[in-house]
Amino acid sequence: MKYFLILFLSLGSLAQTQAQKDAIYSTKNGAINGYDPVAYFTDAKPIKGLDSIAINWHGATWHFADTRHRELFAAEPEKYAPQFGGWCAYGWSKGYPAKIEPQAWSIVDGRLYLNYNQDVREDWEKKRAEYIQSAQINYQKAFVKSN
Repeated sequence: MKYFLILFLSLGSLAQTQAQKDAIYSTKNGAINGYDPVAYFTDAKPIKGLDSIAINWHGATWHFADTRHRELFAAEPEKYAPQFGGWCAYGWSKGYPAKIEPQAWSIVDGRLYLNYNQDVREDWEKKRAEYIQSAQINYQKAFVKSN
């Protein structure tokens, strides 16, 4: 049991270290697993982006379904990029980074939020305002260095 606890704590520490390095959740497919962030706003659904239509922003590759979406993102990336670097909004509300499924999403007050999966999204929706506030505090603690 003692060795299991040490292994568990070590893996948790390793995940936190990786997350602190990566403010933007990105996989080998890019940010949002290669999905177009603008499509959530313009098409009201997740759409897989194309490898040939991409830009780099904040150290991650963002893919788009068409060049118009890429241009919109390039002009106002903060408007279209998911909150909390694209990590699960519920996870950050609890103080930790968690991967996401592009299909588990919400737009709240003009901001895109992603969740681990649909079940987590349903739970997140129940106390959305509270979770957003907690996530903002936790994400900022993890990535914004105070002077």
